[in-house]
Amino acid sequence: MGWISFMHENTLRSCRRISRGKLKMEIMRSQRKSAADEVPILSLYRSAPQVEVILDDFERFAIDRLLVLKGVSDGLSRGKKPEEMENLVKELWRTHMGHPDAPETRNKDIISHFILRLVYCRTEDLRNWFLSAETTLFRCRYRLEGLETQRMLLAEFDFPYKALSQAEFEVVKEKLVQVSRSIGLSPKESVFFKMPFEEVSDLVSSRKVFLLKGYAYVAMSQVSSPVTKQFRRILSKALELTNRKWTSISQEKEKNRLTPIVESLSSSYLGPDYSQHQESSEISLRDIDRLANNSFPPCMRHLFEKLREDHHLKHGGRMQLSLFLKGVGLKLEDALTFWKAEFSQKVRCVTICSLISYQPRA
Repeated sequence: MGWISFMHENTLRSCRRISRGKLKMEIMRSQRKSAADEVPILSLYRSAPQVEVILDDFERFAIDRLLVLKGVSDGLSRGKKPEEMENLVKELWRTHMGHPDAPETRNKDIISHFILRLVYCRTEDLRNWFLSAETTLFRCRYRLEGLETQRMLLAEFDFPYKALSQAEFEVVKEKLVQVSRSIGLSPKESVFFKMPFEEVSDLVSSRKVFLLKGYAYVAMSQVSSPVTKQFRRILSKALELTNRKWTSISQEKEKNRLTPIVESLSSSYLGPDYSQHQESSEISLRDIDRLANNSFPPCMRHLFEKLREDHHLKHGGRMQLSLFLKGVGLKLEDALTFWKAEFSQKVRCVTICSLISYQPRA
């Protein structure tokens, strides 16, 4: 029963193989709170729980979280707005990480994070991708939490900036009320944090904070920006340290057991399974113009528009478009009707039949 050790000072102290393919993560659980205590659903990943993980669950938890991070990364690449990203994260989290039992969801969250931290610590490109996706996930989940939960997280996070005292607030109250109104916050917002303006450069550039003598006054509802930056700094350092420990100590020891899983997870294909035959849907002639505008790829849309405009296509264009229409589900009878209707405006009927009767069968 050999030992596995991916050691990181605050993450995986060691992992021991248990009978029947179990993996025991001997990590800090001394700080675990009782069920009666209020525990925020969102974790700061300061330490992982001490739990036994079946090897199958080890990989399944990682893949489930990876599906969430891939979805987050796709959303970023498509330029989704902050509100759209929050809705996307909410749906992804419910689909892939949700569990009826809240403690189980929290455990899966923490375990899967530390597994992927190990998987994505190995190269700079992997670290950068994981850092971007995980930071965005954290920011969206933080913003989805209620104000009380956010306050609890700030206390747990050892956030270096304190809320303004009542006396400090009264000095700049008028200015803060003006800022609150300009960005759509309640004028009654009374919890503000004072911090160096460079910590919230994104809020400064979008004029969402009050600036005075080099300090920015940030409303509680806007504090996700500096919190996320601090989370990113901590995670970046943790990834570097995990990489050094993994490459210097654990990778060689685990080359026959854990290393293949770790290396395969970063390159796993998580898209649809195209190896299984799927029944194709059909389209009708009455849908074809709408689909051409909304769903056809640019090359096919161009051919379709030229056909509608000139009522003619050269042989190569006819072959490409006819095969495409067949592939998307246009019936043979509808295809013949479609081509005949277009070509009849310029070509004699007999010639049309000889041109198109064989094409949809190609």
